[in-house]
Amino acid sequence: MTVSFLRVSACVMLLSLVTACGKVPWNDPYPVAERGKNILYSVFNERPKHLDPARSYSSNEVIFTGQIYEPPLQYHYLKRPYTLEPLTAQAMPEVQYFNAQGQALPADAAAESIAYSDYVIQIKPGIYYQPHPAFVQDAQENYVYQHLRPEQIAALQSPTDLPLQAKRELTAEDYVFQIKRLASPRLNSPIFGLMSDYILGLKEYGELLSRESNKLKSENGAEAYLDLNRYPLQGAQALDRYRYRIRIKGKYAQFNYWLAMQFFAPVPWEVEKFYAQPGMKEKNFVLDWYPVGTGPYMLAENNPNKQMVLVKNPNYHGDRYPSSGEPGDRASGLLADAGKPLPFIDRAVYTLEKEDIPYWNKFLQGYYDASGISSDTFDQAVKIGGTGEAALTPDMQAKGIQLKTTVATSISYIGFNMQDAVVGGLSERARKLRQAISIAIDSEEMISIFRNGRGIAAQGPIPPGIFGYEEGEAGINHYVYDWVKGKPERKSIAQAKRLLAEAGYPGGRDATSGQPLLLNFDTSAVGPDAKSHLEWLVKQLNKIDVQLVIRSTDYNRFQDKMLKGDAQIFEWGWNADYPDPENFLFLLYGPNKKVGLNGENAANYDNPEFNRLFEQMKNMDNSPARQQVITQMLEIARRDAPWVWGFYPKNYALYHAWYFNAKPNLMANNSLKYLRIDAKERERMRNLWNQPILWPIAVLLLALAAVLLPAALAYRRKVHAAPSARKAK
Repeated sequence: MTVSFLRVSACVMLLSLVTACGKVPWNDPYPVAERGKNILYSVFNERPKHLDPARSYSSNEVIFTGQIYEPPLQYHYLKRPYTLEPLTAQAMPEVQYFNAQGQALPADAAAESIAYSDYVIQIKPGIYYQPHPAFVQDAQENYVYQHLRPEQIAALQSPTDLPLQAKRELTAEDYVFQIKRLASPRLNSPIFGLMSDYILGLKEYGELLSRESNKLKSENGAEAYLDLNRYPLQGAQALDRYRYRIRIKGKYAQFNYWLAMQFFAPVPWEVEKFYAQPGMKEKNFVLDWYPVGTGPYMLAENNPNKQMVLVKNPNYHGDRYPSSGEPGDRASGLLADAGKPLPFIDRAVYTLEKEDIPYWNKFLQGYYDASGISSDTFDQAVKIGGTGEAALTPDMQAKGIQLKTTVATSISYIGFNMQDAVVGGLSERARKLRQAISIAIDSEEMISIFRNGRGIAAQGPIPPGIFGYEEGEAGINHYVYDWVKGKPERKSIAQAKRLLAEAGYPGGRDATSGQPLLLNFDTSAVGPDAKSHLEWLVKQLNKIDVQLVIRSTDYNRFQDKMLKGDAQIFEWGWNADYPDPENFLFLLYGPNKKVGLNGENAANYDNPEFNRLFEQMKNMDNSPARQQVITQMLEIARRDAPWVWGFYPKNYALYHAWYFNAKPNLMANNSLKYLRIDAKERERMRNLWNQPILWPIAVLLLALAAVLLPAALAYRRKVHAAPSARKAK
């Protein structure tokens, strides 16, 4: 037994040492077949609710839609200020102005003389959609899969399970069809209300589609297919196979920006009709789940509880990496791939990570290619110099990690539901209540505690870098701040309590009933960081004797509550769609309300004077006159306080040394195609960083052997002694 035991121990230790010298990390979370492959690994933390370009408007959705769909324009990846350029279009749109009599006007015509504007867009020929069964036709050009039987649909796990798939060329009519879809009552596009003010006839088109949709409902409530091809739209027409025209009311200088957004990406009618077949929706076979586009990638796996996977579109028309950018781009290596065909990456795997720490640890192990920085890991990653500049810690530098920082064209805010009976409305009582809460919630403290200083306290809805933002005393919110010694200083809690008393809540109690003021805060935030932040928020209102009740839910349920107006106070944010003040001020424009209109005015703020000034400002060119109007709008909004203005984030992003062409672009949604990964270097570093440490196991085995060996020897002596004893007898 002794020999056998020692042999086993030796074998175990030898196996441990051999394994330790191997090249394959034990903790690799990915399949063996993916090692060394040209794959980008990233994360998502919320299930995307909409992948249909008519409906999608959240930042967690555009991660995917931006790579799949192609509007006619895009933002140049490297140039700053942000510059639009053609994507599927041959050139920038031709814009022609007309007066009320239909006569053409010059390009410099006064805005008030322009009755409508025509945007004529010519797209490139030879662009094809990704393979899909909706496009399959037989020899007689009949669509093979447009009339599937219920049992055929029931047998499918995915639409791509059908044996045949085909491609189809992109046409101008596809862009027109998508614009029509913005008005469909079955989709409730979040920009329908706003675009109805601009695209000629779109509002009336929506009313027409509502009537027609109601006619198509059967007695059991099922909806027959609403064929948009049967109903022409005055404001969007195909001129030929590759040209289409969008007609805009008056002059709308920002419309080109919209043409770089997924709302104006093409959708083929065949795909919508394919998904409209009875039984498809019940299987979740819809554009929201199975998008179809012409972009460089297509969605190969949609498992939002675990993983989302994008793969190269085999029919992609091709694109080239930019050959020019900003000064300094060449020196920083951002033009090393100039002129090379895109995309570089074959596959992008996005894993659901709801907690920051697992995400961070896997990044340090090399299993994610890039990472943000949470508050818990900030000190591990970044050190702040004496002048306030951020730099990587020595540990990060030793790993070859890169740091990129930007001030986001974004705002994070706390909103009041202006339709709520307690915190809403435009009465002086309600204004003072909201102003008191705005003073009590200390944004500077929040930025310091929870964001490690990565933010700027907001004075209004417009962030730095966007026209309309003003520095210094001219730009402060004097309802919440005083200007003291050359900087804004938050008003005192005593002042907040005075405002609360004037609002009818002295000491935090209703002056009439004597009941404590109890307010509800709706949020989708989860995890340890969120818990700490929410506890801090409760304490902020406790400072003025107001009780705050936290009502947490998942993001999709939170969105539903916002649509119905069931939230009282909430936390939300906005990332710029385009670099213009209209894109932030429209968040407070009455006709863009969330409740009833499905717009992006989540607070449901509706001040007639603000609305009037918005309509005046939106079509103006950037000028002192436009700034004057914006200043008036900001004064109204600050006084009414529909938001606690929150902060403008500072973004910190980390990239491994094998991750190339990283340049944060706050406007572009289709950045994946520009990124490049050195998969061999990544594999080498993963192996280096993740070798198992097995010497403790060897020590443990030796210790175990040392403990058991005496017993084994004693047993062996006893066994050998027994025959001798019997022989002696």
